[in-house]
Amino acid sequence: MRVVALFAAIACSALVMTGAARAQDYAAILAAPDRTDADRQNDGKRNTKEFLPFIGAKTGMKILDLGAGAGYSSELLARSVGESGKVYAQNPGKSEKLDARMQTPAMRNAVAVARPFDDPAPADAGALDMVTFFFAYHDTTYMEVDRGRMNKAIFAALKPGGFYVIADHSARPDDGTTVGKTFHRIAENALRAEVEAAGFKLVATGDFLRHPEDQRTAVVFHNPTPVDEFVLKFQKP
Repeated sequence: MRVVALFAAIACSALVMTGAARAQDYAAILAAPDRTDADRQNDGKRNTKEFLPFIGAKTGMKILDLGAGAGYSSELLARSVGESGKVYAQNPGKSEKLDARMQTPAMRNAVAVARPFDDPAPADAGALDMVTFFFAYHDTTYMEVDRGRMNKAIFAALKPGGFYVIADHSARPDDGTTVGKTFHRIAENALRAEVEAAGFKLVATGDFLRHPEDQRTAVVFHNPTPVDEFVLKFQKP
């Protein structure tokens, strides 16, 4: 009986470990056959092969994805956290494209959330492991958003040790937060100052979307070169 119990325990442990590895096997997530061609094309633009491991979403995590848009990043996060995890895909209003994506099997552990940026976390979400904000923080600079309140709300929604991962289109340092509407950019130093003012500590930076040839003086949608983009990972102490 003891031998049987031992083998059962080992088998159970192996299944758990296999599930965890599968949920964190980012290459396998990107290669999943049910992903759309449009999402695969986006992988190249986002350099997702490096971006996804940098984010570091793991099995069982509970994540709030701000400015989810059509849900490209939300789906990758949902695949990363696995069946035991949860992803809240937030937009300030209704998104038909996100609603359509929500009907797919890959989003069965995700929830679409329509909430304002400065009060983004659902009350029933509980403490979060991670908040992500990809290529839309700059939009809050010209919207009716209290960014100080927003970052404090995100800080409060995270568990101690939780992460806040942000990527955005880079503006020149002196442009600060003034070119969000015109160029769809924000200065890295300005964004970092706002986030750190809420109590976060910068713990990692990603250079895999950097393009020093970008003069950062044009609208990102019509830029003559690849757009320079920064990726920052903050942590709640």
